[in-house]
Amino acid sequence: MPEGDTIFRTARSLDQALAGKPLVRFEAPRLRFRPFPPDTVVDGAEAVGKHCLVRFDDGRTLHTHMRMTGSWHLYRPGERWRKKPAAMRALVEVADWVAVCFAAPVVELTEHPPIDHLGPDLCRPDADIDEALRRLQERGGEIGDALLDQRVAAGIGNMWRCEALFACRVDPFDRVDELPDATNRALLEVSARFLRSSVVGDRPPMQVYGRRAEPCKRCGTRIDWRPQGDQRRGTYWCPACQPPSAGTEAG
Repeated sequence: MPEGDTIFRTARSLDQALAGKPLVRFEAPRLRFRPFPPDTVVDGAEAVGKHCLVRFDDGRTLHTHMRMTGSWHLYRPGERWRKKPAAMRALVEVADWVAVCFAAPVVELTEHPPIDHLGPDLCRPDADIDEALRRLQERGGEIGDALLDQRVAAGIGNMWRCEALFACRVDPFDRVDELPDATNRALLEVSARFLRSSVVGDRPPMQVYGRRAEPCKRCGTRIDWRPQGDQRRGTYWCPACQPPSAGTEAG
């Protein structure tokens, strides 16, 4: 599924196109909802972790979650869509833009989007790392699995947790409570740095993610891979650079 930085960029583009403009048309073929008043204005769009929110001035919010299949597109009125109309799950049109959400498995129009459980959004420069660290320590478990828990810190996905673990030389299968506090904090800070760099188009090169059986760029050892956690997410790591219980702060 898209990571937090991807959703952050998507929401930013939606906000630039839609914010402050009167709503011309709204469609959501799989939802039952009361029509918008004629004078409804799009307040704007924002990302909270991996959730994309389009807010309207009548108090309702269009909440979408892309998971593995969804995407938002922006078109000029009359422009041909790049995906089939049958895949459309929501459409928000203003005078000069048409925003279309395709194939998202989660689409709802609500006054209370389900985001209160999420941890600090690490894509934001003001993310509360202290709170994320508290949540991480409270959750416990294997560190590679815990970093994916959006209740700990919103925005981290499979790619950036693998890269942060490599940068901090931490074995993904070490347990949170066996690692120094400084190491757990460093993992959150490095994850945040990667996410924020990607948001502004300065995406760091992949060191381990997607490189199964290839040589480590740091030491030459073959990159290993193994499913982890209840969701069996694929974890990439270097056994030599990330030995068990060898967590240190990133240099």
